[in-house]
Amino acid sequence: MVFAIRNLSVLAYANGFTLWHYKAGKERLEIVVKPDFFADASDMLAVGDMIMVTAADGARIICVTLSDIETVLTAPLA
Repeated sequence: MVFAIRNLSVLAYANGFTLWHYKAGKERLEIVVKPDFFADASDMLAVGDMIMVTAADGARIICVTLSDIETVLTAPLA
């Protein structure tokens, strides 16, 4: 499955920070956390934003570490 913008929603926003939720459906976490999975949303995501991901094999909170034109990198919270 490819990224679906309709499955990305804002949970909270304050002071330039956004907490997102992404429902991956049947997609597995290993796919969703790959570089540029969220590239189509690069114009909406900012460095430091967090995304709560629910996928077929579990859930994870990831942080946006780079958001540039058509490039989005994320990292799991430690």
